[in-house]
Amino acid sequence: MTRPTMADVAARAGVSRALVSLVMRGSPKVSAQRRQAVLRAAEELGYSPHAMARSLASRTSTLLGVMVSDLHNAFFAEVVDGLEEVASDRGFELIINTGGRRAARERRAVASLLSFRPAGLALLGPVVAASVIADAAGSTPVVLVARSCRLSTVDSINDDGRVGSGLAVNHLVRLGHSRIVHFDGGSGSQAAQRRRGYVAAMRAHGLEPVVLHSEYTDTAGARTVARLLERFDPLPTAIVAANDVNAIGAISALDAVGLRVPGDISVIGYDNTSLSALAHIGLTTIDQPRHDMGRLAAEALLQRVRHGRTAPVHHLLRPTLVERASTAAPPGRPARGRRQGGAG
Repeated sequence: MTRPTMADVAARAGVSRALVSLVMRGSPKVSAQRRQAVLRAAEELGYSPHAMARSLASRTSTLLGVMVSDLHNAFFAEVVDGLEEVASDRGFELIINTGGRRAARERRAVASLLSFRPAGLALLGPVVAASVIADAAGSTPVVLVARSCRLSTVDSINDDGRVGSGLAVNHLVRLGHSRIVHFDGGSGSQAAQRRRGYVAAMRAHGLEPVVLHSEYTDTAGARTVARLLERFDPLPTAIVAANDVNAIGAISALDAVGLRVPGDISVIGYDNTSLSALAHIGLTTIDQPRHDMGRLAAEALLQRVRHGRTAPVHHLLRPTLVERASTAAPPGRPARGRRQGGAG
C-alpha cells in the first residue's frame, strides 16, 4: 500500500488540496464543519502530514536535529529523553543521527541534519572541529551537550568534569587508597577536564597521578586493564574510569583474570547511567544530571528559535558522587565512613 497523500484526503473529504493544507497548518480561516470533514478523512485514510514537508510549506520548521556521539552509551539516550520531553511539549520533533565518535563521520552527520532545515541543532558529546560547529551555527541555533565552547553563537550544557574527578579521587582516598590510576577518555569530549581534575586531586593529596590512555568504550576499558596487568606489580588498588561504559569493560576484564571488585581493586565510573545502578554491577560513579541536561539543551534552542535570544548561554552543572558496591577499602584495610547508595 502506498502512503496516503494530501490529495487523497482532499478527494475523500470533497474539498480542495489547498483547504487540506490550511487544516494541517492549523489555520483559523477554515470553518469548523470543513475542518472536521478533513480531519475525519485523514483519520480514515491513516494520513499524517510529513514534518519536513509541513515545515517547508509554512517556512517555519518544527524539527530539531540531534547528533549523538555514541549510540552505545546510555548517557546520551538519557540526555535525548530530556530533549524529547521539552521538544514534544512545545510542538517540535527530533531527527537523530550519530557520528560514531569520529570527526569525519560527525561532519557528515551534521551536514545531513542541516539538509532537513531544522529549527535548531543539538550536538551531544561532539568531537568534530570547532569550525564545523561554527559553520552550523551560521545556519541554525546550535547547543552543545558535554562539550565546552567559546563561540558566542553557540550555547553549551556541561557538568564540571574537574570537580567530578576530584570527587572520585577524594572518595577513594577516604577509603584508604593511595595507588589510584585513571583510565582516561582519550580525545573524547570532556576527557581533558576529567583528566585534569584527577591529576589535581591526586597532587592535592600528595599522591602520584598515573594516567593510562583509554576511550569511552567497554572494549577500551578491557584493553586498558590488560596494559595495567602488564605494567604494574603490585597493581594499583583503585581505578578511576573514563565513564561508566569504560568502567564496566574494566570490571569484566578484571573478573576474567580472577581479580575481585572491590575485594582486590576498586573501580569508579562517571555518568551514573541506568546500567551503573543494576544490582549485579553496583557501580560507584559520578552523577551527571542527564535528563536535566537534555531539558536545558532543548530550552536553550527554543529560546533562540521562539524568543530570538542571541546572547550565548553556558550551563555548568555540579556533579555528585553516588556510592555503590564497586568501591571499598584496599586489601588489608578497614573501610572508614562508608555510605551505601547515597549521593554526596
